[in-house]
Amino acid sequence: MGVALITPFKEDGSVDYDALLRLVDYQLQNNTDFLCVLGTTAETPTLTEEEKSTIKKLVIDRVNGRIPILLGVGGNNTRALVDSLQHDDYTGVDAILSVVPYYNKPSQEGIYQHYKAIAQATKLPIVLYNVPGRTGVNMTAETTLRIARDFDNVIAIKEASGNIEQMDDIIKNKPANFNVISGDDGITFPLITLGAVGIISVIGNAFPREFSRMVRLALQGDYPNALTIHHKFAELFKLLFVDGNPAGVKAMLSAMGMIENKLRLPLVPTRITTFEKIRAILGELNIKC
Repeated sequence: MGVALITPFKEDGSVDYDALLRLVDYQLQNNTDFLCVLGTTAETPTLTEEEKSTIKKLVIDRVNGRIPILLGVGGNNTRALVDSLQHDDYTGVDAILSVVPYYNKPSQEGIYQHYKAIAQATKLPIVLYNVPGRTGVNMTAETTLRIARDFDNVIAIKEASGNIEQMDDIIKNKPANFNVISGDDGITFPLITLGAVGIISVIGNAFPREFSRMVRLALQGDYPNALTIHHKFAELFKLLFVDGNPAGVKAMLSAMGMIENKLRLPLVPTRITTFEKIRAILGELNIKC
């Protein structure tokens, strides 16, 4: 299980680097397999270049090679991404996560050419990221498989289309050296039963030990015990995204006393009703809040 690390903020809106390091330590101590840094869940579009650079360095230094670092390197300007991959410092980064270009709404051929340019610009392993609910365009199974077959350093896809049939198509027809990773906590269990290899998780920020145990049990074929954990978190899965991401998981972490419940505009915290429901469920799960 990988965790899509959040960015904690102080009440004044500045990055809470101390809380960030505590969160990294929490992940390291609770069986997280790798960290996804500066992805969507990190509110990366609202961070300055200086903040992003500081977060990257702090996390890499704190992890110190103990688990892999997957760094978010995506955008809708292909030339700028290629320039970054060719000239920026990626020391300590094990692979990059690159989202399908958003807003521009490229064709399938445009998506293919975008990833071709990225794959040829770096020797780092690349994880594709398909999340049409955010980007406005779906990368089809056909395009995903074409990219996977053509570029050896494209090693996986984080699939968050919500289309099980599409994901199953990729799993069934993919090259042996290419993996499918769930991009949605709520469907991780069923997706693993189809052949996915894990999750880049949001809820793992708050529950790394429990959720990674569910993933490991499912990967080992112990479906009954994995399903028990899946069902335990079913209500939290719903609350996680009802007011947007990462508002839900930040509310959870705040209720657990780990961070301030602060986001940067245009994102805002969950509604009070959602927060109270989260607190109540955490109480039922015997989580301190």
